[in-house]
Amino acid sequence: MAMANPKAAANLTARDTATGLVLAALILGAALTLHIGAIFFVDWLAPYMWLAAIPVVLLQTWLFVGMFIVAHDSMHGSLVPRHPAINTWIGRVMVGLYAGFSFNALNESHHRHHRYSGTPDDPDFDANHPRTFWPWYATFFRRYFGWKELAVLTAVVVVYAVILRGRFPIVLLFWALPALASSVQLFYFGTYLPHRLEEQPFRDRHNARSLDFDWLLSLVTCFHFGYHHEHHDKPWVPWWKLPDYREATKSADGKPGYGRS
Repeated sequence: MAMANPKAAANLTARDTATGLVLAALILGAALTLHIGAIFFVDWLAPYMWLAAIPVVLLQTWLFVGMFIVAHDSMHGSLVPRHPAINTWIGRVMVGLYAGFSFNALNESHHRHHRYSGTPDDPDFDANHPRTFWPWYATFFRRYFGWKELAVLTAVVVVYAVILRGRFPIVLLFWALPALASSVQLFYFGTYLPHRLEEQPFRDRHNARSLDFDWLLSLVTCFHFGYHHEHHDKPWVPWWKLPDYREATKSADGKPGYGRS
């Protein structure tokens, strides 16, 4: 089903759409290039090549996070707002390559998250462990990674095992590990820190806070998704425009502002 967002179409320009598409292509292209190169072409047994393994895994983890964030923009209709069918198609590709996810299922759950943020009806929230990372992450993982996703990934693993044979363990290092690590990164910076209960209550109905990171740290941690109150306040703002929106809504004392949706 094509996702249309009238607010995105009304507020985002053709240049915004072009920028979002170029960034999406760069993220996907880099992820695929790194994945194919690391698994099929690099001789990791060559002298000193193991030194490159850690940065490659870290970069692939970050690019996986980026793929999901692009799909997230698709869920809000802000990637290609005037062409919802293309917008949705790109989202399907991103989450499908990421972990065999169903775009429709994720889209429905994510909009429930926005409607019921921080409540027992929020699929991203663990009302039984609202302050504890690992139990909450386990609940989060079980809700989103089901039998369908397991079946898809198992089929992919079998294909890789047949093709790669002796090189198969490389898949675990340069695909499985970054994919799992990216889910932890997304959850920690995009769900747990913004939505966990703390002594200081949330300021409004969004039940979300933003992380006080500078532009670079915000990009590296979660593609600016840590500016989470800004995202809940204006869900149609693309990930790469969240820093500008955060600056634009700061109050006179320099603190982030809290506008109205």
